[in-house]
Amino acid sequence: MKKLGFGLMRLPTLNPNTPAEVDIEQLKKMVDLFMENGFTYFDTAIMYNGFASQRAIKEALVDRYPRDSFTLATKLHNAFFHSFEDRDKVFNDQLEQTGAGYFDYYLIHGIEAGNYPHYEKYDCFNWLLGKKAQGLVKHAGFSFHDTPELLDEILTKYPEMEFVQLQINYLDWESEWVHSREVYEVAVKHGKPVIVMEPVKGGTLAKVPPEAEKLLKEREPGLSIPSWAIRFAASLENVMVVLSGMSSIDQMQDNISYMKDFRPLTPEDVEATRKVAGIINNQIAVPCTGCSYCTEGCPMKIAIPKYFSLYNENMREDMAHKGWTVNFSNYANLTEHFGRAADCIGCGQCESVCPQHLPIIRYLRDVSAHFDRG
Repeated sequence: MKKLGFGLMRLPTLNPNTPAEVDIEQLKKMVDLFMENGFTYFDTAIMYNGFASQRAIKEALVDRYPRDSFTLATKLHNAFFHSFEDRDKVFNDQLEQTGAGYFDYYLIHGIEAGNYPHYEKYDCFNWLLGKKAQGLVKHAGFSFHDTPELLDEILTKYPEMEFVQLQINYLDWESEWVHSREVYEVAVKHGKPVIVMEPVKGGTLAKVPPEAEKLLKEREPGLSIPSWAIRFAASLENVMVVLSGMSSIDQMQDNISYMKDFRPLTPEDVEATRKVAGIINNQIAVPCTGCSYCTEGCPMKIAIPKYFSLYNENMREDMAHKGWTVNFSNYANLTEHFGRAADCIGCGQCESVCPQHLPIIRYLRDVSAHFDRG
């Protein structure tokens, strides 16, 4: 299997403010390009693209290609089942939505300390192994967002799990919150292949500060900035697939250009990414990946990741001298469709589902102080 996977979280849309309005025709072209170049791994989930991702990939991939020509992964998320019977209902709905007949890879979704007891209460690991025994799942595993200690505990208790999906990128490699390196090392210790999610950290590593960009371009003038993030993850020996949330033909063409005949980073290249991480960490205000888990249940319909992105961009500017940027207008335009940062009621729903464990309520106050003034 080639090491690039198509993450179906950020698909092209007909309306940028309505994720569920997937641009199916563009998606079909992307699927065709992906398959034509020998890539076969597709990763979806229930809530991706406003709950439209699974049906979109049925139309763009499953209905158009022989079932044995591609690999499809999806997930069981703790928010969508509250009984033993619900597990099968979710699974059967996924089979219906994707039309896949079976799943090549099936994951217990986004395990962390807060939801792990829920998965245990409903015996989800053994349930998943039962699906594998029935031939409905080829490979059983889970995605994970927590400490190396918890990962070690789970892999020790459930050695039958065949793989683990982890957030790995050069910015989070030594993060005290994400623990990319440490959780990777736990997976290696247990002999579990790793599927990488968020290699570009929600786009953060696609557009780096000018000083960092200069450093990378001096080493590889012909390669894009995002290529460094994807290749960093793919260069790790125990990594099986690196998922990229491609939302345009251009992004896919760029990824294919260096992943079709993949060349791992040299030690000097890795040192360059370490320096870039230091530059970015000195400037980033909110380490949000833009996964949008926080927005689905927000009672005030606040576009949290979009606002954080605008805020981060402004914080990289010299605001003391510039004062105003186009992001003030961008923010105002978004508030025509979504709640303002100031509308946050502090209910905590967003923080309870954030894979990065961010203090979102506090960050929204910062965003509001910046953009809602005047």
